[in-house]
Amino acid sequence: MASMIQDTPAPDSKLLQTDVKLGRVLLVEDEELIRETIKLALSDEGYDVLVAEDGRAALEITTRADEGDYAEFEIDLIILDLMLPYVNGLDLCRLIRHNGSTVPILILSAKGSETDRVVGLEVGADDYLTKPFGMRELIARCRALLRRYRQAQPQIGDANLRFQDITLFPQECRVTVRGEAINLSPKEFRILELFMTHPRRVWSREQLIEKVWGPDFMGDSKTVDVHIRWLREKLELDPSHPEYLNTVRGFGYRFG
Repeated sequence: MASMIQDTPAPDSKLLQTDVKLGRVLLVEDEELIRETIKLALSDEGYDVLVAEDGRAALEITTRADEGDYAEFEIDLIILDLMLPYVNGLDLCRLIRHNGSTVPILILSAKGSETDRVVGLEVGADDYLTKPFGMRELIARCRALLRRYRQAQPQIGDANLRFQDITLFPQECRVTVRGEAINLSPKEFRILELFMTHPRRVWSREQLIEKVWGPDFMGDSKTVDVHIRWLREKLELDPSHPEYLNTVRGFGYRFG
């Protein structure tokens, strides 16, 4: 299996560190030799590498990362083999995207036909690298994916959050939409701040209640629906066809 990774030198780590802030990578690969070779190369470049030997273990890690309270599981990039025990790579990719995660995913596969690549990209992967591959190319692709992902995140400057036509000023408890100031209640402001800090993440009603109202809240979960409706009336051009606050049926709500 060593032939799956071409013997090419990795780029100079000094060049890497001038371009992009290195992050945490989840490497999902069941072949031990390939897994350890990639892990060593990424670690040498300065990445923090988590490993999973099968799809089930990877799903557990990504689920904990999405819950937001497990700093040790926060992930910036996923490198994903397709042929995995328990949960295969394509299904895992679908589940990660279904759960609302936007973390970039790079698929590794010995299947290199155009159809295979198209299927991988259509289920939610951001890039597709065919085995055998060179380590230099793998690291370059990781850098490019991380750079694009970070550039696409909501702009944070002077502690303000911006997403398309919405700007939230946390220090001033103020929000503007399409350049016009809007009035939000404290709970509406907190919900919007949570959404804008985690765009495209799916939040259940229970999670929103815990984050915004606190664990001691004794009211009805329908309170969340009411506040979402009020927010839509203030944010959306057409609240019946929302652009920002979307309902994910059976799960909850997603921003963006």
